Amino acid sequence: MLYHLSQFLKELDIPGVRMFEFVSFRALMALIISLVISMWFGEYFIKYMRRKKIIEGARDAAIDPYGVQKKGVPSMGGVVILAAVIIPALLLGKLTNVYVLLLIATIVFFGLLGFLDDKIKLGGNKDGLSPRLKMLGQLTFGCIVGITLWLSPQAVVRENVTREVGEKKVVYHKSEARKSTVTTVPFFKNNNLDYYELIPFVPNGTTKRAIGWVLFIIATTIVICAVSNGANLNDGMDGMCAGNSAIIGTTLGILAYVSGHIEFASYLNVMYIPGSEEIVVFICAFVGALIGFLWYNAYPAKVFMGDTGSLAIGGVIAVTAIIIHKELLIPILCGIFFMESVSVMLQVAYAKKGNKKGEKWRVFKRAPFHDHYRHKMEPGVKYLIKKPDGLLFESMITTRFWIVTIILAAITILTLKIR
Repeated sequence: MLYHLSQFLKELDIPGVRMFEFVSFRALMALIISLVISMWFGEYFIKYMRRKKIIEGARDAAIDPYGVQKKGVPSMGGVVILAAVIIPALLLGKLTNVYVLLLIATIVFFGLLGFLDDKIKLGGNKDGLSPRLKMLGQLTFGCIVGITLWLSPQAVVRENVTREVGEKKVVYHKSEARKSTVTTVPFFKNNNLDYYELIPFVPNGTTKRAIGWVLFIIATTIVICAVSNGANLNDGMDGMCAGNSAIIGTTLGILAYVSGHIEFASYLNVMYIPGSEEIVVFICAFVGALIGFLWYNAYPAKVFMGDTGSLAIGGVIAVTAIIIHKELLIPILCGIFFMESVSVMLQVAYAKKGNKKGEKWRVFKRAPFHDHYRHKMEPGVKYLIKKPDGLLFESMITTRFWIVTIILAAITILTLKIR
């Protein structure tokens, strides 16, 4: 809103309003505002939830090495994150930009989906929203995102055009803006892949392009479902999901800024996506909200984000990666989320195999993967992975997962040059 207001005020020659034209200024302002909102609103939210007795039961208090009792801790803290992201995004974002509008819609939709799940759980049903309904919501929104990017005239890319200078290939300009289903494949020299290239048996033409967009929509839906569920599984320890997601968000912000800057995109030989620089404003609000939330969510937590926060976080990360055509980098950047999901699938499959033989088999002491480090082995159960023998402090597990995510984020950025 302030951006659009500044466009009107600059016609009146009011000093200082032109600052709002700079993405860097608006992004830093969004970061500051989101931090203030999450820290200020967080305190009042916790008091309100306690006063209304909208709290979670004990969360694994018996296995905490310090014996910290997590009784009476409010849940649904994702409401704080949502408010701290949406308000600065509306104030400072360019609301005619399709990418900004898509991200706002994403955090609102997944926030509401998670809020409904949390409300059902706090109402006495521990299972929450039906998994089928939750998956249906994720699949539906994934299709909406894919179709929006297909139909919107703003969603275009400009790929690099190179020429040989001696023994080297040099980028000398960008092609014309066009609709494209191209995506970035890490670690390959010619690292752009168009989805329609996956169907070589269909002759080039309108039909092949249409099938390529269908494949893009399918990939978009899969990525959104996978990342939102991965973030949801990662939210099991104090500060775990918020810290990992802040690191991932920062990385995506860097990639979005590079993709939206024609000179940087040329230098790094990545596709230029006009308008993607506006994503940086939203991402700064996103990262600021998560860091501010850590003020209350760090061990021992005074509030849990619940599915209201974790589903929204995963949705934003996935949609941002899709917008900047970096969705195939998700398994690297969100490696922690990926491992959490895989650990659950392995645990379930291995347990079923043991059940058929009348035995208790487990891959990990507990799944998702982060719980493996704070549980003891149960007698009569055969474990595939038994180490470590003792329990690790929750704060230590969280910090180590943050460190791994930082390493994965660095590798993700390095893929721009390692080919």
